Amino acid sequence: MSRTTLTLFDRQLLVPALLDAFRKLHPRVQLRSPVMFVVYVGSIITTLLAFQAFGGNGEASFGFILAIAVWLWFTVLFANFAEALAEGRSKAQAASLRALKQQVTAKKLATPQYGTTWLPTPATELRKGMTVLVEAGDVVPADGEVISGVASVDESAITGESAPVIRESGGDFSAVTGGTRVLSDWLVVRVAVNPGEAFIDRMISMVEGAKRQKTPNEIALTILLVALTIVFLVVTVTLLPFSLFAVQAAGSGAPVTITVLIALLVCLIPTTIGGLLSAIGVAGMSRMMQANVIATSGRAVEAAGDVDVLLLDKTGTITHGNRQAATFLPAPGVSEEQLARSARLASLADETPEGRSIVVLARQKFGIHERDTSTENIAFVEFTAQTRMSGADIGPRSLRKGAADTIRRYVEEAGGRYPAEVATLVSDVARRGSTPLVVVDEGRVMGVVELKDIVKAGIRERFAELRKMGIRTVMITGDNKLTASAIAAEAGVDDFLAEATPEDKLKLIRASQAEGRLVAMTGDGTNDAPALAQADVAVAMNSGTQAAKEAGNMVDLDSNPTKLLEIVEIGKQMLMTRGSLTTFSIANDVAKYFAIIPAAFVGTYPQLKALDVMQLGSANSAIMSAVIFNALIIVFLIPLALKGVKYRALGANVLLRRNLLVYGLGGLVLPFIGIKLIDMVLVALNLI
Repeated sequence: MSRTTLTLFDRQLLVPALLDAFRKLHPRVQLRSPVMFVVYVGSIITTLLAFQAFGGNGEASFGFILAIAVWLWFTVLFANFAEALAEGRSKAQAASLRALKQQVTAKKLATPQYGTTWLPTPATELRKGMTVLVEAGDVVPADGEVISGVASVDESAITGESAPVIRESGGDFSAVTGGTRVLSDWLVVRVAVNPGEAFIDRMISMVEGAKRQKTPNEIALTILLVALTIVFLVVTVTLLPFSLFAVQAAGSGAPVTITVLIALLVCLIPTTIGGLLSAIGVAGMSRMMQANVIATSGRAVEAAGDVDVLLLDKTGTITHGNRQAATFLPAPGVSEEQLARSARLASLADETPEGRSIVVLARQKFGIHERDTSTENIAFVEFTAQTRMSGADIGPRSLRKGAADTIRRYVEEAGGRYPAEVATLVSDVARRGSTPLVVVDEGRVMGVVELKDIVKAGIRERFAELRKMGIRTVMITGDNKLTASAIAAEAGVDDFLAEATPEDKLKLIRASQAEGRLVAMTGDGTNDAPALAQADVAVAMNSGTQAAKEAGNMVDLDSNPTKLLEIVEIGKQMLMTRGSLTTFSIANDVAKYFAIIPAAFVGTYPQLKALDVMQLGSANSAIMSAVIFNALIIVFLIPLALKGVKYRALGANVLLRRNLLVYGLGGLVLPFIGIKLIDMVLVALNLI
């Protein structure tokens, strides 16, 4: 899928967001955020009071009340704008996805076999369980599973990668996505979804910010904000009778006005985080989408930020995936070149990446080329998973190359001797984390070819960063324990699970969860589905089976297993952003307290003049300055809410201290400066 590359304040986003900010003034929309709904109601009341003052019966001057009303409306609109801007980015992504949906005529098969009669059928009429034929040049009409055939498929419309991929039946690469195009050959596909349930449909609904469900963490924070709002609301309401009683008892002074009380309430409740909370959540989903990962819910994104155990496949995640021949280790009495020549002949029919790498290594080290060997009298023995060896027969000469135990059994069954020195070499290679292949030529064991799993550059440092954050990494591999131990040590993971089966993965996840940990893992095969369904964050590869994608709560469109590390970082960034802005919002209420309380009640209680530490121009300018600052700070924090607080791999305690220092102290000091500067401008321009 081509990623949306709009800048944060792109014109294509700004204009619709401004219009949406006004559309969101509907009461039903405002009710979704209780904190901002209080500001919304306050805006309406002050507007009515301004109309009353315009008629000459106001509790204060018309200009003052009108100015308060206008800035309260701006506060609501700025909050709406932040949410609309975040949603606009998601809608732009959704629009690019909708462009992938096209009217396709499917070739519906009467029987699920290639070569049988097919009937032209609109893709919208396909149902789960039906079978369709997709030939070269055809667009895949619906998500499904390949049940026969093999073909090259262009998935660039979904993944953004131009290189075609192979899809075939019976493996972990059998899932096809509606909207992709078959480039060669043919596939018989069993439809896996009903209309409206396709992967693209789910992607569109997932990235639409308006449809995003609140996460448990967000709900808990909303409850806290509502509780604080209720407390301040009760306090503010009770201040009016106290003020009236105090003025009546003293026989002098002026009671506080409703306009001032509303201004006080709006400034004291956590409007900053209340106005940006939704935008932070939508932006988190959008950042995940920009990483080409589809999350089925905001819960999955949030859970990624709380993960403390990562289960990582060795192949493709920690290592590059294809083991490569690295060294020829000859047996006693055999030269390295002799071993290389025998290994090369035994590997000519081995089309696996490992077999091809042996041929390449022999050419690189000893200049052995294809022209050096006549293949006229050679009968090749192809590698199979059952025999676990390949080879060649040149007349009576028999060459074989394969797994150590397989070759040992082959030699001993033929009456040959398997040298103890070779067994030692095999153990040494395995202990280093490499894979040993043994070569035999005419019954003579020639030596060992060492295949190495190449650990990805920089992966050790990334695991070290995760460890600082308290995240435990576990490598999962089908290798034996010796090999797994060596690779785990080189990569720097905390633990490993060797000779892993689907049952072992599931048991490991459940054990970690029983300890109160949140577990994340990746998978692409049907055998990964049980573990993916159990994991708290389950990232399925888009190239994997339908079962894996249905079991996961995220789908990586790039099918890159290392994406799990990036997903965790995005989740943590969203939580850090929410926590940072919450800290800032609550801290900056302190300055507003020192600005408004003395200004509002100095007429009732002259002693409160001592709290006017900012020495503001007048009571009205103090109140107005606080209200203006309260509105403008939302605008200045919108980029931070949408981009997120910069991610740093730090532990929870370090993050907490840093959060309190930067956003707690900053939230405490900045309003004093901001309110004073606004007050100075208002006084200088004689606006109050």
